[in-house]
Amino acid sequence: MAKDAPPRWDRKMQQRLARGEAAALGELYDRFASLVHGLAHRVLGDERAADSITRDVFAHVWEHPDTYDPAQGPLRTWVAALTHRLAVQRLRATETAALAEGGPGTTEELELKVRHASVAARADYIVQAMPAPLRAALELAYFQRRDYRQTAADLGVTEDEARRRLRLGLQLLSTAHDAPSSGAPPEYGGAA
Repeated sequence: MAKDAPPRWDRKMQQRLARGEAAALGELYDRFASLVHGLAHRVLGDERAADSITRDVFAHVWEHPDTYDPAQGPLRTWVAALTHRLAVQRLRATETAALAEGGPGTTEELELKVRHASVAARADYIVQAMPAPLRAALELAYFQRRDYRQTAADLGVTEDEARRRLRLGLQLLSTAHDAPSSGAPPEYGGAA
């Protein structure tokens, strides 16, 4: 996973998009398409819907590059916020339509479903955005069920360093539950 681009790259990318450079949109797509699709799929749980949201996000970026403000944070965060907002809107619309047609569930269950999908998407974003050493430690501990001693040995670091990485990674992940259920989480760059 590529590291977040420096703010200078973000500003230049916005300027290129504002000038209508199709190559800029292609570069942006190459850099962020997997992030956008992954977040949309995590919220919606549907491949076609995630494809549609991915198209919608990049269409919005192309048509409205001026809505991104580099002073507010990285372009990656803004794109994630836009993805999150559009995916949650789609989920609410789809589920509300199903409820209106007499489908199972209640409005409260719908909001709970949206909340769970938002938290899961936020957790995915946090893991993707965290520094590689923290992510590697968490992956060893979670997927391979390593304790901190085994993680330290696998990573070639001290046990104290392995504990520190695991603790920091888990602290970052714990913030996934702090996001509000409506709109884009503040960490994604704004409100709904």
